[in-house]
Amino acid sequence: MSSSKDGYHHGDLARALEDAAMQLLERMPAAEISLREVARAANVSHNAPYHHFADRLGLLKAIAERSMADLLDEVRAAAASARTPRTVLIAGGSAYIRFAVEHPHAFDAVYDPTVCIPGSPTATMAPLIEGLENVLAEAAISAGLDGPADVVALWGLIHGLGTLAAAGHFTLDDAIAAHIGTVDRLLAG
Repeated sequence: MSSSKDGYHHGDLARALEDAAMQLLERMPAAEISLREVARAANVSHNAPYHHFADRLGLLKAIAERSMADLLDEVRAAAASARTPRTVLIAGGSAYIRFAVEHPHAFDAVYDPTVCIPGSPTATMAPLIEGLENVLAEAAISAGLDGPADVVALWGLIHGLGTLAAAGHFTLDDAIAAHIGTVDRLLAG
């Protein structure tokens, strides 16, 4: 038993473990986070995480779900603050790209196919994915991009720009400028 057992007094162990994991995720990839390390960061015994997560994959799914909720919140807030269909597309996409760059490990956790299996998301992840798809679809449709491939193309554009900028291939500003330029060309066409 860890000598840190007296640190557990907060009453919500699951939340404390997830919070600790999210803090670790800010500085390291999800693939490097262990249950033992999360327990240490939460100041609980090394066995405590097993009361809430069956295994490391369970923890990684919780991290991915919280990261997706954060991404969705940022995209929704940005889109809601915009006033025209064009600025909704730009604001929502820019928020997505910015999240990828500012929280690269969280972004990677969301899209890790070994954690969130494409076509088979968890019960918690499924409505988050649907929420993101809906925000993007509503923005695209209101701007006149109403073809089925338009939303896929829009999501692919912002995801690719975010991924490449997060990897350092170009700056956040360059990624957002490319997003804006592409949206403007799509709307002009």
